[in-house]
Amino acid sequence: MSILVLTSDTLIGTPAAGNIEYNGQFFGTDSNASRAQLQRIVRSTAVASTSGTSIDFTGIPAWVEKITVMLSGISTNGTANYLIQIGSGSVTTSGYLGAGGSTGGISNFTTGFGVAAGAASVVMHATMTITNVSGNIWLASHVGGRSDAAAVTFGGGSVTLSGVLDRVRITTANGTDAYDAGSINLLLEG
Repeated sequence: MSILVLTSDTLIGTPAAGNIEYNGQFFGTDSNASRAQLQRIVRSTAVASTSGTSIDFTGIPAWVEKITVMLSGISTNGTANYLIQIGSGSVTTSGYLGAGGSTGGISNFTTGFGVAAGAASVVMHATMTITNVSGNIWLASHVGGRSDAAAVTFGGGSVTLSGVLDRVRITTANGTDAYDAGSINLLLEG
C-alpha cells in the first residue's frame, strides 16, 4: 500500500514528474508524464439560516469556476421568493436574466437567481449550480422540492459581473423577509 504525505503547503516552482504539491493548487502526472492542475472541490462551512434577511459567503477564491448552493430545509417568515445573488467586490443586484418557478407558476427574475417559495410555511430543499461560462459571465440552474407540501421548484438564468466573482448572497426578493429555519452551504469547484 502506498501513502502520500504532503510535507509542505508551499509550492516551489513547477512540480516535478510524479509529484503532487499544494499551494491552493493540486498538480498530478498522468500516464503520459504530462503535468496538469487537477480539479479542486472545497466545501464551505454551513451557516444556519435561522435569522437575518440575508446570508453572505465572501472571500470566494478566484480559481472557482463552479458553485453549488445547497439549501437544506430553509424557510422564512414571509411570502417572498428566495433570491441568490453573486458579485465581484459587492453583490450584483441587477442585470440577471432568466426565470424560476414551481408547480404553482413561473416568474422572471432580474435582481438575482430566483427560487420559488410563495408562503411562510414553505420548507425548501434545493441545490443551485452556478457555473462560469467564460470571463465574468455566470450561468445558474436549480431544482428542489418542498417537505411541507407536494411541490417542486426549478429555474435558471445568467448574469455578467463587473469582475471576478468573490461572493454569494442568499436573500429574498423583497429583502425584508427573515430566514427562520434550515442551513445553507456552498460547494466550490475549480
